Amino acid sequence: MAKSSADDGELRRACEAAIEGTKQMIVMAIRVAKSRVWGKSAKIGRGGAMAKPRVLAISTKSKGQRVQAFLRVLKYSTGGVLEPAKIYKLKHLTKVEVVSNDPSGCTFTLGFDNLRSQSVAPPHWTMRNIDDRNRLVMCIFNICKDVLGRLPKVVGIDVVEMALWAKDNTPAVSSQQNARDGSQVEKVVGVEDSDMKVTVERELVSQAEEDDMEALLGTYVMGIGEAEAFSERLKRELQALEAANVHAILESEPLIGEVLQGLEAASNCVEDMDEWLGIFNVKLRHMREDIESIETRNNKLEMQSVNNKSLIDELDKLLERLRIPPEYAACLTGGSFDEARMLQNIEACEWLTSAIRGLEVPNLDPCYENTLAVKEKRAELEKLKSTFVRRASEFLRNYFASLVDFMISDKSYFSQRGQLKRPDHADLRYKCRTYARLLQHLKSLDKNCLGPLRKAYCSSLNLLLRREAREFANELRASTKASRNPTVWLEGSTGSSQSVNNADTSNVSEAYAKMLTIFIPLLVDESSFFAHFMCFEVPALAPPGGPNHKNGSNDDDANDDDLGIMDIDESDTKNGKKISELPALNESLRDLLDGIQEDFHAVVDWAYKIDPLRCISMHGITERYISGQKADAAGFVRLLLDALENRISTQFARFVDEACHQIERNERNVRQMGVLSYIPRFATLATRMEQYIQGQSRDLVDQAYTKFVSIMFATLDKIAQADPKYADILLLENYAAFQNSLYDLANVVPTLAKFYHQASESYEQACTRHISVIIYYNFERLFQFARKIEDLMYTITPEEIPFQLGLSKMDLRKVVKSSLTGVDKSIMAMYKKLQKNLTSEELLPSLWDKCKKEFLDKYDSFAQLVAKIYPSENIPSVSEMRDLLASM
Repeated sequence: MAKSSADDGELRRACEAAIEGTKQMIVMAIRVAKSRVWGKSAKIGRGGAMAKPRVLAISTKSKGQRVQAFLRVLKYSTGGVLEPAKIYKLKHLTKVEVVSNDPSGCTFTLGFDNLRSQSVAPPHWTMRNIDDRNRLVMCIFNICKDVLGRLPKVVGIDVVEMALWAKDNTPAVSSQQNARDGSQVEKVVGVEDSDMKVTVERELVSQAEEDDMEALLGTYVMGIGEAEAFSERLKRELQALEAANVHAILESEPLIGEVLQGLEAASNCVEDMDEWLGIFNVKLRHMREDIESIETRNNKLEMQSVNNKSLIDELDKLLERLRIPPEYAACLTGGSFDEARMLQNIEACEWLTSAIRGLEVPNLDPCYENTLAVKEKRAELEKLKSTFVRRASEFLRNYFASLVDFMISDKSYFSQRGQLKRPDHADLRYKCRTYARLLQHLKSLDKNCLGPLRKAYCSSLNLLLRREAREFANELRASTKASRNPTVWLEGSTGSSQSVNNADTSNVSEAYAKMLTIFIPLLVDESSFFAHFMCFEVPALAPPGGPNHKNGSNDDDANDDDLGIMDIDESDTKNGKKISELPALNESLRDLLDGIQEDFHAVVDWAYKIDPLRCISMHGITERYISGQKADAAGFVRLLLDALENRISTQFARFVDEACHQIERNERNVRQMGVLSYIPRFATLATRMEQYIQGQSRDLVDQAYTKFVSIMFATLDKIAQADPKYADILLLENYAAFQNSLYDLANVVPTLAKFYHQASESYEQACTRHISVIIYYNFERLFQFARKIEDLMYTITPEEIPFQLGLSKMDLRKVVKSSLTGVDKSIMAMYKKLQKNLTSEELLPSLWDKCKKEFLDKYDSFAQLVAKIYPSENIPSVSEMRDLLASM
């Protein structure tokens, strides 16, 4: 048999791979196109579905001595791989029919007697050409003849043509071929077609002739390959039959009439049959319409069933959301808040929070939002929430109060006589931390409930903190032994020899520092713990503490502000910025810590009474702690420190004012001689103040220096003005004493250096005025004569001056004689005058040197005037006068 492109070795191997495991052997495989016809007037290529590529394969399977034959239909999968689609047993093949609507003759159908519904139109198989069709049909015939011993009915195919074609094409497949073991055969049910058209078979021979031919062929034992001999024999017999028929027709004319009558009767029957068929066709059309209606209703019912199932599933999910577990309901409405039951309470809170959120859009489909069941369940959940929040809030308020009452009632928690007790809140925070998670959930359920809880916590803890601070401060003052230093430093009533008590009061500053070291970290930790515990939404808190915080705080409390819990609204924080509650936190911290500053003020006042100068060191200590408070949670602690610093500054300012009043009260009605008492005392005071300076207290001390010195200089000027005769002596002695006493401090303190220079300038001015007075007292005529000459030189020429009244040469000689005769005695008198009124002997050498220098300068000026105005007159030279002064 001729080889075709539709049947090749590769295709057969692909088919064998597709049915691997069935123990069947592929005899032949060929590519075809499958289609169906649905319309009444449909033809090939019209009115049906698109042709689909398929592969028809003939396979055999040996089962003992018996061989089974199968017709397999294979289709292409998505990846182009063959896979089995349908299988037919060839023993049920009854008919092979070529479709009359296809002029090419390549389309045929296969009829099987075991199909469930014979009314369903069988599929049409279209080959590529007539040769492929003949190969497949001949292969089927050979298998049926060899295996089954019979042939299927052939319609629309010329048997003679088939025989001639078989003769021209050698067979490619042996008819006696052993098949592999097969598998169970599938039954294939065709698709119902309500519009199937009943077509009249266009057979080549009638049914009776076909039966006669089958009987005739049955008498001969010959294969399909003996077609030529068979054809010759049929021709001879046909000729004999035709001769016999002509003779019989001529002899049977009466019979023809009967035949015609029979034909007439048959025609009537056919007409009746046609009428019946028309009726049946109408009934069938109505039946098809009913079937279509039934199928439509079935489709709707099926869709409704699917929708009902989806609806039931959705309602089950919604009902699951609406269901309130009884154990959670019991816990929320009447459960205990004991520590052992907190896990159940937290689980109930988490369920309640998720249930409320689950009934809100977008967690809930918007279509359910306004349904009655959802509204009722939402109202029920809100009632549960309000009941639980009310019960939990009431419990926590009572719990906070009971904790603090227990600690206050136990005296061992506080400082006692002879024993300073560091406050320890580790146990308190541990017990509070048990309910931290509960507070988180209360906040998520109802933010408004936290306000009363925060006030209750602040009120209770404020009592404890104030009690601790009061007891600690009282015992701190009682246990600190220190002698009081006088508050009168610059009073002049007791005389300049008043002794100053230099008792060591450093333990006062140490006591104040201990108070801050113990309580400031405690208050910072309490503030930070409160901010976390009460769920304030504030920026990230800096680590609490100030100076010496590491050494001054308990190790157990080092991380007390970290509650060790995760914010249950963490997702909200990530999705958007929260509104900061920093103002509310500061207000709550005021309630928490308000009143404790009174005990700090008491310590400051106590220290001030012992030694007012200790305000300087306390100010520095406080300033150091203020610079260490950066956390937002410790905002009120910073305010407390600021108020404490203001208190210290106020007390020190009070001391400065009192000292200034002491300066101003310096014996105003009594003549003051020598160095005033407050000048050396101020030096002692300044030295002590410098010893107490710590940290940032320099500004405080400099302000005090400025006020002190300003009042001192102003008071000195007032005292000097009260006695003009000795004013310069008083000024120069006191300014000199001020410089001598503050020389060392002025080198290291810029503020004192400024006043040192001011005193130095005032000293020089006072010296100049006093020396001029002494010189003019002894040499008044001489230097007045010189002053007259200087005044006239502005108006007249030097040559005219000797001719003026009182300035003649004779007048010059008289003035020189009266002033310079016995000049050594005059100079000695000048020295004694300088020495007489001076109380500070150590100033005399320097003043005398200044006096001699000033006298020489004035005499030099006089000598120059005489040489210019009176060139012919002789007076003692400047060198003679210098030698005279040097010898004395």
